[in-house]
Amino acid sequence: MPRIDTGFFSYATLAIRYLLPALAIIIIVRCVRSLLQKRGATETWGYLCLPNGSRIELNHWENVIGRAKTSDAYMEYPTLSRSHAALMRDGKGNWRIYDTESMTGIIVNEIKIDNDAGAPIKTGDIIDLGGVRLVFISEEGIGKAKPSGANTYKKKYSQPATLLFLMLFQLLICAQLCISKGSDLAAALPLSFLALISLAWISYAITRMLHRHSFEVETLAFFLCTIGFSVIATGSQMELVRQVVLLVSGIGLFFVMSWFLRSLDRVNKLRLAIGAAGLLLLAVNVVFAESVFGARRWLEVGGVSFQPSEIVKIVFIFVGAATMDRLLKKRNLFFFIGFAAICVIALTLITDFGSALIFFVGYLVIAFLRSGDFATIILSIGGAAFGGLMALQFWSHIARRFSTWRSAWEFSSAGGYQQARAMVAAASGGLLGVGAGNGRFKYVFAADTDLVFGVISEELGLIVAVASLCAILAYAAFSVWTAGESRSSFYVIAACAASSILVFQMILNVFGSVDLLPFTGVTFPFVSKGGTSLVSCWGLLAFIKAGDTRQNTRFAL
Repeated sequence: MPRIDTGFFSYATLAIRYLLPALAIIIIVRCVRSLLQKRGATETWGYLCLPNGSRIELNHWENVIGRAKTSDAYMEYPTLSRSHAALMRDGKGNWRIYDTESMTGIIVNEIKIDNDAGAPIKTGDIIDLGGVRLVFISEEGIGKAKPSGANTYKKKYSQPATLLFLMLFQLLICAQLCISKGSDLAAALPLSFLALISLAWISYAITRMLHRHSFEVETLAFFLCTIGFSVIATGSQMELVRQVVLLVSGIGLFFVMSWFLRSLDRVNKLRLAIGAAGLLLLAVNVVFAESVFGARRWLEVGGVSFQPSEIVKIVFIFVGAATMDRLLKKRNLFFFIGFAAICVIALTLITDFGSALIFFVGYLVIAFLRSGDFATIILSIGGAAFGGLMALQFWSHIARRFSTWRSAWEFSSAGGYQQARAMVAAASGGLLGVGAGNGRFKYVFAADTDLVFGVISEELGLIVAVASLCAILAYAAFSVWTAGESRSSFYVIAACAASSILVFQMILNVFGSVDLLPFTGVTFPFVSKGGTSLVSCWGLLAFIKAGDTRQNTRFAL
């Protein structure tokens, strides 16, 4: 039984149990309401002047021109193809037009353009699309891009105030853990939480030095990392030191990637090289990884083990997201389908079935956003279902997980042992939990990795556990909310794919631990103990941050 505190400590523990859920709700509500604040009008970067004298605004750096109603520049002329052309602007303000495999081609200033290379255009140029003559005017011709209410950051809530709520949440969890440890308390616990708090404020200071005003995306990540520190500390205090080092690495990757994503030209030039490096890493994993509990997920270099599939998640999005000129060409979509197939097959060979599912969901999101073709998606799902059935035939440990699915109580002393104990822990914690460090579920194998939802629910309560789910869901809602205002298709696809991967990974972890889905052994983003996973999550966060369309909020612009 957990140790029962008396006197002052008992009252302090009780007060903390009530305060933590309230603070969690405040942090989530403040961040979500600020992220999903009302949008205004979009930016205007140029115009297309039609023969009848009317004008079509160009509200993105990448614009599809055609007679499909979903086109950015929609024109109802029968001689136009549904997706006739892509009109693109680079970061330096130079415009270029590309033929997107139209029926009649494109003529610029009486010269037919090359379908692959496209052609540069400037203010005053005449563009002929299927006999429809348009005059192009860039932002230079209209002065400057009109400022946008949509892209102006409105301080819905003070960011330092939200960070203060987060810091209080962190201090209370640390205090609760210190009380529960009693005479076994190690200096690593309070020092690690002090480092966590310092990293949050240092990260905020860096963003302000870079003249960026928003910090909601990062605040949600630090909120989840705080819960992760609590989960780890309840089992092993010394593991927190390692987690601090990994958190520093993840934050460093976040800032480096945020800088890297500033230039789409740089991303496009290095995308193939990054993809090749990812495939090479998976190949090394397939050949050299040793089996641990039936899976060959880890590589060891110099005594340090890591999970290559977590790194390849970032690579996967780099390769999958595409700018408009590549987006509408079928051969580029087929290239990505082949790349995704190789990744999923490699993960299946190392019996990392959970990661294979996550990659497949990421592929579905990217493929649909790139093509809008339901037939491609349906065929992909059919192929994946066939591959899954084959995997069940050849790998017995995967088949065993399915055999106990929805029957955890029936096999509570065998294959369903972990899920049954996780459900008991979640129920015993109630709304407020028994207190950080006071739970019993921490003694179950993989409680701090694959089954963290049970630890959170038991020790911190259902309210905090649900708040952690809402933090991940907020990323998905934010990515969708900002998609229509994004200046580039790359940022839209990358942000939506990254948030989809995080959400689906969370679903597999949580629903698998309570026996609603087969137990796949994947981590809860930002929360579960696992070095490569934490670093990878911060890398994925950079894509979501890059998708922010508000002025002076993201690093990509």
